[in-house]
Amino acid sequence: MPASHDQNFKNLILDYPRQALELFAPEEHAALGPGVKVVPIRQEQLKERLGDRFRELDVPLLVEWPDGRQEALLFVLEEESSPGRFSIGRLAHYCLDLAELYDTDRVVPVVIFLNKAGRIPERLRLGSDQHTYLSFRYVKCELSALPYELWQDSDNIVARLNLPNMRWPKASKVEIYAKAIQGLLSLEPDWNRRRKYVDFVDIYTDLTDNERQHYEQEYQRENDEMAGFAERFTNIGLERGLEKGREEGREEGRRQEAVTMLTRFLTKRFGPLDDVTQERVNNASIEQLEAWSDRVLDAETLAEVFE
Repeated sequence: MPASHDQNFKNLILDYPRQALELFAPEEHAALGPGVKVVPIRQEQLKERLGDRFRELDVPLLVEWPDGRQEALLFVLEEESSPGRFSIGRLAHYCLDLAELYDTDRVVPVVIFLNKAGRIPERLRLGSDQHTYLSFRYVKCELSALPYELWQDSDNIVARLNLPNMRWPKASKVEIYAKAIQGLLSLEPDWNRRRKYVDFVDIYTDLTDNERQHYEQEYQRENDEMAGFAERFTNIGLERGLEKGREEGREEGRRQEAVTMLTRFLTKRFGPLDDVTQERVNNASIEQLEAWSDRVLDAETLAEVFE
C-alpha cells in the first residue's frame, strides 16, 4: 500500500473538514452554524509545543466563529484498535496543550477506529475515593460498526468514500464499491481529487479480479465515466512525460513518465501486472507506449493492449 491508513485519513479530513466532522462527530457538527470556518492548525507550532507527544499524522483543526470564539478539534486515527497503541493519557495531554496554546477551553477530541475498538478505555478519571479531580473522555467513532444503509445515498462525500469501512453484508461488496464511486463522481467536481479518492475507495474495498469484472458489467455508466476519467489522466500523464522530456532534453525522461502512467492505468483496468508484462512495459519505446496507451480503454483483455 503506497500510503498508511493515517495518511489516507489525514488527507481526507484536511480536504473535507466539515464533512469529516459530520460523520465522525455528528453531535458537534450539528452545533455549527453559518459563517463558521474550520481550518488546519499549523503543525510547526504543535511540534514545538508538544515535543515527543506530537504525532505528525494526527489532524488538529481550529473552528472559528464569526464572533471570535474558537474551538480546537483533534482527529486521531487508530487503525490497530490496540490498547497498547492507543493512550488516552497522551490524548488528554494533547488536548490540554491545545487548549493552552489557543487560549480556549473548547476542545473536542475525536478518535476514529477502523476496526472494533475492543477494550480500549473511553474515559480517564483521576482522583480519590471522595472526589474526581480530572475527568476526560473523547468522541469515539467506530467505523466498522456504522451501518452502511444510513449513509449509502448521503450527500456527505466523506461518508460515501468510507462506505467500504462500514458494516455491510459480504454479498454487497460490489454494490458498496459502486455506491462509493457514485458518491465521488456526483459530489466531487475536481478531477485531481477524484483521482486521489478513487485510490482511497480501491484500497479500502479491495475488490478481487472477479468482483471488479462484476462491477464493470453491472455498473456500466459509472465504469464508462471512470474510463473517460482514466483516459483524461492517461493523456495528461503522457503529455507531461513528453513535455518533461523536451524540457530536460532527455528522451528517457519522456519514456519513464509514460511507463509510469501506462503501468498505473493497466493495473487499474486489469489488475496487478505480472513480471513479464511489467518488464515489457519498462523496456518499451515511447512510440510503443503511446500506441498501447491508445488501446487501454477499448481493450477487453490485457493481451489486446499489446496486439
